[in-house]
Amino acid sequence: MKLKTLVAASCASTVMLTFAPLVMAAPNADGLYVGIGTGFGSLKNSGGDVGDFISDGIDDFDLHDDDDNVFKGFVGFEFNPYFATELFYTDLGRTRIKSIEGDSTSLDSYAYGVSALGKLPITSWFTLFAKAGIAKWETDAKGSLRGVNADLDDQDGADPVYGAGAQFDFDPLLVRAEYERYDFDSDYKIDTFTASVGYKF
Repeated sequence: MKLKTLVAASCASTVMLTFAPLVMAAPNADGLYVGIGTGFGSLKNSGGDVGDFISDGIDDFDLHDDDDNVFKGFVGFEFNPYFATELFYTDLGRTRIKSIEGDSTSLDSYAYGVSALGKLPITSWFTLFAKAGIAKWETDAKGSLRGVNADLDDQDGADPVYGAGAQFDFDPLLVRAEYERYDFDSDYKIDTFTASVGYKF
């Protein structure tokens, strides 16, 4: 995980250093904006994969509930019509795993971080975008499996987040729909689908 984090951070730094002089000098920047959104998240791993994410190594359990509501907030700055950066916080909801005996453990996750957005204006009011960044995440385990308290082997970290979406601009309001993948661990990935509203200053 440390190697993956270093590679992602190096790539993000390279992109920022390469394009910073261009975007800082770019005309027609729209500036600061804020937004909030909601949707749903879905765990993209099997029960066995999630088992590898738990340090006690308990087997023979199933994913009882692998999707939940997601809530997010973001603050961004649009340097020009083609490039923006955002700070974000996302409550990724809860995943529940259940053993064959009936006891269960809940995994609650959240993340915050920074993303860079590449934007493609289609019209004056409709834009497609792709994004990539780094998320500082944490997952809390609550409960037990087979009477053993469930502890996480890696309950926090800093790993890539990436996605794509579409934005409708009704200045000063914006409406956005997007997909994101939070790539926390090879055994624990969460996909989110959200709709957001925002305000441009």
